[in-house]
Amino acid sequence: MLHSLILLPFLASGATIATADSLSNPADSLELGYDLEEFVLTKKLSGRRKMTGSAFNTEIMTQAELKRAACCNLGESFTTNPSVDVNYSDAATGAKQVKLLGLPGTYVQMLTENIPNLRGAGAQFGLGYIPGPWMQSIQVSKGASSVKNGYESVTGQINIEMLKPQADQSLDANMYADHKGRVEANFTGNLHLGDKWSTGLLVHGENTFATHDENDDGFADTPKVRQIGAMNRWAYMGDSYIFQAGVKYLGEKRESGQIGHHASHITNPYLIDITTNRGELFMKNAYIFDPEHNGNVALMLSGSIHDQKSAYGHKVYDVNQKNFYASLMFERDFGEFHSLSTGLSVNHDYYNQSYRLTADTSLPLTPLTEKETTPGAYAQYTFNYDTKLILMGGLRYDYSTLYGHMFTPRVHARWNISTPFSLHLSAGKGYRSPYALVDNSYLLASSREIIIEDNIRQEEAWNFGGGVSGEFNLFGRSMNWNAEYYYTDFRHQTVVDLDYSPFTAIIKNINGKSYSHAAQVEISYQLLDDLNIMAAYRYNDVKVDYGRGMVSKPLTSKSKALFSVNYTPMMGLWQFDATLALTGGGRMPTPSVNAGRESWNSRYKAFPTLNAQITRNFRHWSIYIGGENLTNYRQKNPIVGAANPWGPDFDATMIYAPIHGAMAYIGFRYTFTKY
Repeated sequence: MLHSLILLPFLASGATIATADSLSNPADSLELGYDLEEFVLTKKLSGRRKMTGSAFNTEIMTQAELKRAACCNLGESFTTNPSVDVNYSDAATGAKQVKLLGLPGTYVQMLTENIPNLRGAGAQFGLGYIPGPWMQSIQVSKGASSVKNGYESVTGQINIEMLKPQADQSLDANMYADHKGRVEANFTGNLHLGDKWSTGLLVHGENTFATHDENDDGFADTPKVRQIGAMNRWAYMGDSYIFQAGVKYLGEKRESGQIGHHASHITNPYLIDITTNRGELFMKNAYIFDPEHNGNVALMLSGSIHDQKSAYGHKVYDVNQKNFYASLMFERDFGEFHSLSTGLSVNHDYYNQSYRLTADTSLPLTPLTEKETTPGAYAQYTFNYDTKLILMGGLRYDYSTLYGHMFTPRVHARWNISTPFSLHLSAGKGYRSPYALVDNSYLLASSREIIIEDNIRQEEAWNFGGGVSGEFNLFGRSMNWNAEYYYTDFRHQTVVDLDYSPFTAIIKNINGKSYSHAAQVEISYQLLDDLNIMAAYRYNDVKVDYGRGMVSKPLTSKSKALFSVNYTPMMGLWQFDATLALTGGGRMPTPSVNAGRESWNSRYKAFPTLNAQITRNFRHWSIYIGGENLTNYRQKNPIVGAANPWGPDFDATMIYAPIHGAMAYIGFRYTFTKY
């Protein structure tokens, strides 16, 4: 019975009753003991580790890894991760996006508990919609992923597992404050209602009480954000039937622009105001009809409403997105080595938009409605020879009411050559439906004229990759290493051309080729019993043809080096963490020239950032203090033309580095678990 639960797609790797990844205690020691008759196995697990028992190139980040930093939300969870970057989209709204394999987060499929989420209108600020204390673990998969979750994954998937109501009963609190005026509070708890039913409540609130303008350009370095969020979920864990459901609400208001202490004398300030209300609902059902062969049928349903009203100066963009998703899956083992998964799915998106892309307030708002319904079917076969050799092949067919037929083949192979050595390969296709304004509304934080060309095509790309990982003994201690390479080749891509003119942003199809090469090496070593170090280096070569020949993608760093230290003396009562990142240089979009001077440099140089945290753990609570960007490096002039935001040179989207200096914070965690 327990083995079949592990294989259920709707509980994958997040089921607290089945995996070590669900464990958490006040000190997050992650020591796991299973009583197998008279044999007890105890092992200390790393907070970030590869899942070598899977055909995919997946690493999991548990709560132990997430607590190495303040981790206020999903966007701040990848500080210690060498594979995933998080960058600002602009210098005014605080919008962030992930980058994987050198490409923007629009090509990463975001999932919450294996349900597609944070899509469309929810993607712009979505990394701030999931509080860190709500998360149980994060799984990052690179390259072509499973066809179970749809056709959208191009560079990989990021799946977030939330705290489960069926876990051990607990009450948790997390309080956070930094010296720049940001305060957060999180409360989570769950209750068992008998042997099978359980419920959980998660509550979040944050507020920014002050504004800062460290470079004296008149604009707030970071926006004032007020956010409240709550989630209630239920679970029924029967012998042959399992049910989970949840409802979530989020309300957020962002204010930015000329609201700093230097803006009081401005008669016509440039203000940014973004108000969001978002509701989500999901339900999962599974019936286990053949426990001996892991046979089960699962039905997953989800829906969301995202209402966002945005004003960038006198420009306006309002969007109301409604989404519905359903997936019916069948899985069963056939013999000792073979398994099959098949399923049907449907996704529906409806966008009701109103916009004004100029500062001329005499012009009325332009209405725009876009909708797409995509039914699909898939089949995926897996050959698993005692986890030593895993071969997987999947194919899905989808039909979009906007773009027509889609065929998505994907193959994976993993050969665990010996206990410490593993080789993995993958290849597959991914698609993505572009929505010009939904995807690029951050461009309104500039005076550029936004031009949307006709006949925007659906994006289509192939991804090929692989890597090798292993372990060897060095001075009596183990050293883990990993090397990998991925190539993404776009057949069709929607791009934003900022090079044609400093005064325009053209959203169009590529004219020729577009590709990304991403290579990464990583080593980790236990220098002492309580001291672990990690070093990684990644190289990106991302080029695109805007119609004038191949050029490097602007605002994309060529390389990144990361060095991280984790020290937990006195049996984990104390914890010291530090991460140093060196982000390489890159190309800027073509600048304007005024009186012989360029409005910005054509290239930017490499820069360092340092984050550190000290944690003192007690039985039921812990206190932590830390700092971000302790090197105090920030982009000198993140907003071009800040002195005249109503003029033609204003542009807040030329961002490649931190826009605020060093920041100190303090926090408190409380955990009480009823065993």
